[in-house]
Amino acid sequence: MSEICRFYGIVIYLLFDDHNPPHIHVEYSGNKASINLKDGIVKGSMPKRALKLIFEWMELHEDELIEAWNLAVKGLHFPKIEPLK
Repeated sequence: MSEICRFYGIVIYLLFDDHNPPHIHVEYSGNKASINLKDGIVKGSMPKRALKLIFEWMELHEDELIEAWNLAVKGLHFPKIEPLK
């Protein structure tokens, strides 16, 4: 797992050589979830406030996330993405 961003205690990861569909892994205050990049389906548990922030961040960085996903599934390193401010 490689961290792509961290803000407000939320840590967002991508896995190298991960499976489809494109998704991110998130951790916050002991909660863990994965979120599909295409349709926003959440698997796992995450407080609503944290999810709101994560979805806001995802919307701002949609193209960068897809680019990072494409690199990660090939086992290549990807740049970190700017946190939500």
